[in-house]
Amino acid sequence: QVEPVESGGGLVQAGGSLRLSCAASGRTFGVCAVGWFRQAPGKERRELVAAISSNGVMKHIADSVKGRFTISRDTNKNTVYLQMNSLKPEDTAVYYCYADQAPDLLSSTDDTWAFRGQGTQVTVSS
Repeated sequence: QVEPVESGGGLVQAGGSLRLSCAASGRTFGVCAVGWFRQAPGKERRELVAAISSNGVMKHIADSVKGRFTISRDTNKNTVYLQMNSLKPEDTAVYYCYADQAPDLLSSTDDTWAFRGQGTQVTVSS
């Protein structure tokens, strides 16, 4: 069982930056692919923002955030980061960390992923 825990959300002005972290205990997290999804206010679906394979080689960044967001992982700390720069009000959402033991899973469908954290709120003011 993998239990991702997100941190780093908050309130920021447009143009600012935040770094989200997703951590989980145990060595199993280190062999998981990890994805960041977000759910904007009033939206039913969660959007894949970024995903990274277990070895960090394969990455996916959504077109809506390309050039502004990057994803990385630190295997020593068992943590995956989502660096968010040049934030816009439309980035406001609850951000969720997902994980799956399929090492190269970069699926944009959230129910494909096996494990999910509780989410962290990101609010970008204009």
